[in-house]
Amino acid sequence: MHTATLLHDDVVDDSKLRRGQETANILWGSPASVLVGDFLYSKAFQLMVALENNLVLEVLADATNIIAEGEVMQLLSCNDPETTEKQYLDTIQHKTAKLFEAASGLGAIIARNSEDKILSMNAYGRHIGTAFQLIDDALDYESSSEALGKNIGDDLAEGKPTLPLLYAMWNGTKQESTIIRETIISGGLQHLHEIKDAIKSTGAIQYTLKLAQSEASRGLAALEVLPHSLYKSALEELAFFSTDRQS
Repeated sequence: MHTATLLHDDVVDDSKLRRGQETANILWGSPASVLVGDFLYSKAFQLMVALENNLVLEVLADATNIIAEGEVMQLLSCNDPETTEKQYLDTIQHKTAKLFEAASGLGAIIARNSEDKILSMNAYGRHIGTAFQLIDDALDYESSSEALGKNIGDDLAEGKPTLPLLYAMWNGTKQESTIIRETIISGGLQHLHEIKDAIKSTGAIQYTLKLAQSEASRGLAALEVLPHSLYKSALEELAFFSTDRQS
């Protein structure tokens, strides 16, 4: 399912790089990428049916629907400088965090855990997924194409109002705010260096990182219902990785 979302996402965003390699839509075209994504979705549901667990089907059917809704929300916010922080967070909680939430909660469901542990694992995944996407959006202005595995500035080129960009617009000089607003509306990379300078001078990356760390901390807190084990330790490490990664 995750791979299916990436194939579709690269088509919607017209992305050219994924994990340092050309995307499927660049190599084989958008129709092939969409069809293979559809195939992977249907294959995932065939595997789910084999479990004969209706709750698993329900969770992933809901997740698939909400992820698609999140992609539409992101599409509607493109080129809109009036996007609020709440709207931005709602979007990433739909399009990214929901998949993390489903993956985390399903482990507890399949292991026949109590409802409180299932809910705790749902919360863990939701917060870690939100932290992961916040860092991903920060890295689009802070990292390099080689480290990130995709083209830097892709979000800006598409006019996506991510949090680092919005924060810099809200807190920059009048000139910086005007440039950012106009770039969100029109898209493009002609002002990339000026905008990166504004993001740096306003502390937009630090603000985004602080919010991501808060989400990761909430994810860690959700693990308190679990007994100590190697698996819990791995989940804790994953929470730290979600905010410490450079790619």
